[in-house]
Amino acid sequence: MANQPFTAGPTLNDGVAMPWLGLGVWKTKEGEEVIHAVKSAIAAGYRSIDTAAIYGNEEGVGQAIRESGVSRDELFITTKVWNEDQGYDKTLKAFETSRKKLGLDVIDLYLIHWPGKDKYKETWKALIHLQQEGYVRSIGVSNFHVHHLQDIIEDSGVVPVVNQVELHPLLSQKELLQYAKENNIVLEAWSPLMQGNLDQPVLAEIAQKYNKTIAQVILRWDIQNGIIVIPKSIKEHRIRENADIFDFELSAEDMARIDSLNENKRFGPNPSEFLF
Repeated sequence: MANQPFTAGPTLNDGVAMPWLGLGVWKTKEGEEVIHAVKSAIAAGYRSIDTAAIYGNEEGVGQAIRESGVSRDELFITTKVWNEDQGYDKTLKAFETSRKKLGLDVIDLYLIHWPGKDKYKETWKALIHLQQEGYVRSIGVSNFHVHHLQDIIEDSGVVPVVNQVELHPLLSQKELLQYAKENNIVLEAWSPLMQGNLDQPVLAEIAQKYNKTIAQVILRWDIQNGIIVIPKSIKEHRIRENADIFDFELSAEDMARIDSLNENKRFGPNPSEFLF
């Protein structure tokens, strides 16, 4: 039973299963800090780790995986191609760099980190190639609006399995979620805990009702909406706390109350304006 909640998750549109909960390592320092965080998460039962080339900590993630004592086939590892490496050939090269740093033969999920202006269709073709060659099990995107998704699907005929976006109670992304569900794409929330801006009376009230933390309530809200979560932490007790979300369920009324907090407020860049 201990491990079941950590391995449970949606089956993606390519038939691969992905856990609902993972550890994000954005802003986690390379070396001891990231190694400790990843090993703590794996020891606590996490099986999904999300990194990216730009985070500069792929080597530490790889070392932690090797030292974790958990077999590689039990783990789900995500990394992403950075903006300056977009385009077909550059993406293939960047992937090889990430793969070597992680020390893995196969990456479970490879994402385009940001759409940018005009290279993402070529980058997507490179991801399709990597999957066809067996270097990547699943391919997806990050920070894509509906029109970006439509672009690559129309161009390639291949639907991403995941779209990892900023998503939280103040930015609930309902239209994007609807489009994703209609097209069998799973949304994954980055910064699900609003980068620490948790001071919301409604959330505090709901948390008290279920005897949970505000963070646990938000992560539960995500999962009940069919959204994968990758909260970041380097503190062992917080890593465990963030995982303690599989033993309760929010009522429909409380789900609606959290939905009503939406202000379309971003803490990160808007993909429409983050052009390169």
